[in-house]
Amino acid sequence: MSAADLSTRRCQPCEGGVPPLEPAAIARLMQSLHPDWRLAADGKSIRREFAFSGYNRTIGFVNAVAWIAGTEGHHPDLEVGYGRCAVTWWTHAIGGLSENDFICAAKVDRLVDGAPGQA
Repeated sequence: MSAADLSTRRCQPCEGGVPPLEPAAIARLMQSLHPDWRLAADGKSIRREFAFSGYNRTIGFVNAVAWIAGTEGHHPDLEVGYGRCAVTWWTHAIGGLSENDFICAAKVDRLVDGAPGQA
């Protein structure tokens, strides 16, 4: 599956009761994302750090990620500082990764692809 395929899909509601993705599925989906995404050592989340040329650009990015999260009904953990933001996706209801995490990560990749002011 390509990043373009993932970024055009919609998240499916997940209220638990399904298992997290298996390592093989995670490895396959990781190949569809920007190489800066990192899988946590425990395999339960993915994280990417972004750098920007200033505070306003950082907050603009945060607001865009918040819009994606609200639209998809799937919300990341965000760490925000001057000129930087780290985005961590994981599916809280299942305590690990679901396809929704990769769909949203691909949407963030598409959001910043070639964005001016990105370090």
